[in-house]
Amino acid sequence: MPDRKKHEALDEDYERRVRDSFARQGLMKHLGARLTGLDPGECEIRVPFSPDLTQQHAYFHAGVSGAIADNACGYAAYTLMPADSSVLTVEYKMNLLAPADGEELIARARVLRSGKTLKICAADVYVLKGGRETHCATVLSTIMCLPGKPDRPAADPAPRR
Repeated sequence: MPDRKKHEALDEDYERRVRDSFARQGLMKHLGARLTGLDPGECEIRVPFSPDLTQQHAYFHAGVSGAIADNACGYAAYTLMPADSSVLTVEYKMNLLAPADGEELIARARVLRSGKTLKICAADVYVLKGGRETHCATVLSTIMCLPGKPDRPAADPAPRR
């Protein structure tokens, strides 16, 4: 199988920019998610098991898989964007392959095609149980670069209700 294409970051400070953005995400804090891997065009996010993140059979809820796969794809794409841009998901499709039954959920994303405005990404989600990873979901997503709109909060943002 051929090696995956290596991407080059446009912004040498991409890692700080991505990590700062990730730290502002309330949902990721709520899930207990950690950004555990970051390279140009690649991102890994992990979530530890919690009963609060399960569905009725005590597996990780598919919404958790979708959320971390979406974020991993978005941040993989964001590593390839200019410093003065921000990132938004346009769409994603998720296939569930196996129950997410385990101690930790792991999303590993990569950029498949990096255009100027749209980045096509894929993420594989694994569940770790007893030291063994099981592939439980695959996501294909389209991510949009918003040039000239830095990914920073306004100086005094209005409270949201």
